[in-house]
Amino acid sequence: MSADQLIPLLKTFNLTAMSETCDEALKCAEKENWGYRKLLLYLCENEHQARHDRKIKRLLSKSRLPDGKNLASMNEKLMPERCRRMLPSLLDGSFVERSENILAFGLPGRGKSHFLAALGRELILKHQYEVLFIPTFRLVQELLVAKQKLKLDEQLRKYNQFDVIIIDDIGYVQHSREEMEVLFTFLAERYERKSLMISSNLVFSEWDKIFKDPMTAMAAIDRLVHHSIILEFNGPSIREQHAKKSKNT
Repeated sequence: MSADQLIPLLKTFNLTAMSETCDEALKCAEKENWGYRKLLLYLCENEHQARHDRKIKRLLSKSRLPDGKNLASMNEKLMPERCRRMLPSLLDGSFVERSENILAFGLPGRGKSHFLAALGRELILKHQYEVLFIPTFRLVQELLVAKQKLKLDEQLRKYNQFDVIIIDDIGYVQHSREEMEVLFTFLAERYERKSLMISSNLVFSEWDKIFKDPMTAMAAIDRLVHHSIILEFNGPSIREQHAKKSKNT
């Protein structure tokens, strides 16, 4: 069978990479006297790698992860010691399988968002998890719009497609009662089902500022903490250090 006959068949079966490399592979196989097993393995490996690359590209595009916040750009020396120690075990992704949460607390500029975003990116690259990075204000807006359209359940199901959702800067948003209700509904829906990674500049004792109601705040905290890893970013401001370094340079 010639390449002209084989390529249309490969396209029919959606073997895109195979169809693109088939002609060149057949010529190479004839020239170097490959056996059929080596040729088949070569074509299958190319197809597998191409599908893997396309999936990673799709997952990264859906994730909304901020550009530049990755492990390569993160200075581990400036991270708190416990965060450095925990990083390798978090990168193995087992906490996602256990539906555990990661809660990162600290003042602004301590590297919480960078850490969570970098971890989220690695969960995609290493384990092909579905990850979503979303600021708290945008999450609340999307939930409110869905509720107003009587599609809150549908929106919650869309969020449940993600293995991990990173909620950034939960302490910056001072919620109205309606906003608090949809946020609490979201947290309750994820409880013991899927993982959350949350950054906050407010410790738990101040979460009544977020939810307005102490009982609701307590209920939200109880669900988040039940299966969680708590990280404290209590060092000096990384932004200030970078600014000073740039100024001195």
